[in-house]
Amino acid sequence: MQSFSLTHLTYRRSLFKFATTFLTLLTMLMTTAAEGRKPNIIFILMDDMGYSDVSCYGATGVDTPNIDRLAKNGLQFTNFHSGASICSPSRAAYLTGAYPQRCGLYMGINENREPHWFLGLNPDEITLAELCLSQGYKTLMIGKWHLGTEEQFSYYNQGFEHYYGAPSNIHHNPEFFDDKEQLYANTPLEQLASLYTNKVIEHVRTYKDQPFFLFYSHQYPHTPYKCSKKWKGSSRSGVRGDALQEVDWGIGQMIDTLEEEGILDNTMIIFASDNGAISNKHCLPFRGTKYVTFEGGHRVPFIIHYPALIHKAAEVDQLTTAMDLFPTVAELIGTELPSDRLYDGMSLKPLLQGELLTRSQEEPFYYYNCENLQAVKKGDWKIHLPREKSQVPFWEHNKEFIGMKKPILYHLKNDINEQHNVAAQYPKIVAELTHLAEQQRKHLGEFQQRGDQQRATGSLFPEVPVVSHQKDWYRLSESIKGRGQSEFTGGHNKH
Repeated sequence: MQSFSLTHLTYRRSLFKFATTFLTLLTMLMTTAAEGRKPNIIFILMDDMGYSDVSCYGATGVDTPNIDRLAKNGLQFTNFHSGASICSPSRAAYLTGAYPQRCGLYMGINENREPHWFLGLNPDEITLAELCLSQGYKTLMIGKWHLGTEEQFSYYNQGFEHYYGAPSNIHHNPEFFDDKEQLYANTPLEQLASLYTNKVIEHVRTYKDQPFFLFYSHQYPHTPYKCSKKWKGSSRSGVRGDALQEVDWGIGQMIDTLEEEGILDNTMIIFASDNGAISNKHCLPFRGTKYVTFEGGHRVPFIIHYPALIHKAAEVDQLTTAMDLFPTVAELIGTELPSDRLYDGMSLKPLLQGELLTRSQEEPFYYYNCENLQAVKKGDWKIHLPREKSQVPFWEHNKEFIGMKKPILYHLKNDINEQHNVAAQYPKIVAELTHLAEQQRKHLGEFQQRGDQQRATGSLFPEVPVVSHQKDWYRLSESIKGRGQSEFTGGHNKH
């Protein structure tokens, strides 16, 4: 548990906002000609979509010809890792280029819970939208935000000029907005795919003559889901599969519109998921699901389609992560990474050009679950670390590791399902990966421990401890909970 102060960040934040506004105006003046125009960027982020939820990744119960079309003519990544196995921190990693623990948003936000309603992505964080806005882009968002519902944490304060959709988990709050106007008190789920598709097409046609960044953050296939009458029974995988096929149809409509407007070649389309599915059958061939640090919780589909730069379609097996998106976009739109903070990714532009990354396949990847470091991967080796029930959020999904006293080691190349513990045979590997974990905890923290490289969590009440899971909130006294408890109204009330 930690308390954070935002005041020391205000000055740098103000400077960045001023610079963003100035550069936006300057860039718009300098990019009037179509020649050499910066690429449009469309980032499609699915919710709870597992590795094998797409045809080109092995799905058998659904057909996704339009997503497959992006993969066939682009780069399809097979060793891509989301930043977390739950929603809010995963989204923070994509948007900031930092591990969720580094950027301070490492818990799953729920506005209907006392520990979370006053938290969000720190306004001092620089998002993909702000990065693009600083380079003269029109910045648009459709769909799920889930990074804080209070005004200072909203998408409008993170670089987005227009918003459309349901910003929360629909279970948490079913409201649907067009900018700040509420269109529906209860999102019509059977219309969701068509509403989003129509708005995507409208944005493409409206802003076709200037560079735009569109964050298309779909709620599906997270529950609850429905599909329109036209798509009912269309898949071999029930309503969930029907809804996915309707989303794929919408993506096809988007691709066709980009082509009709003559801007498909100069549009980089990124397709990804926030974390694994809730059922392992949608995460195969990996073990695990959402909520856990087996590969099925973190390995998700990731596709980049950008005809102007990708001249040869390919399958990419190099280690890549959600944190790579931010530096990739920065390089492609012609700007430097902000120099006042650390990042955990690298630009993927070399891969788009048919080259290899300079990143070593031996570079470690750290699997956090909220603030608990649970696993480390280096090359083909992956260690699961000892943990107690008190440390673990979503412990009911992690029962087999609760109370584990010794590390468990898997060799993923020979054991992709993480079934055979070889720790006893490779004590030096265990020692090496354990040491890496110890070093990382110093920087990015551990349960109830603050890391020296962690940035502040956004909070309305800096004096109130930041608690990632409700079970730990219950242990606090009323005086420590303070305004977090006393001003809680018990449900969604602000956007």
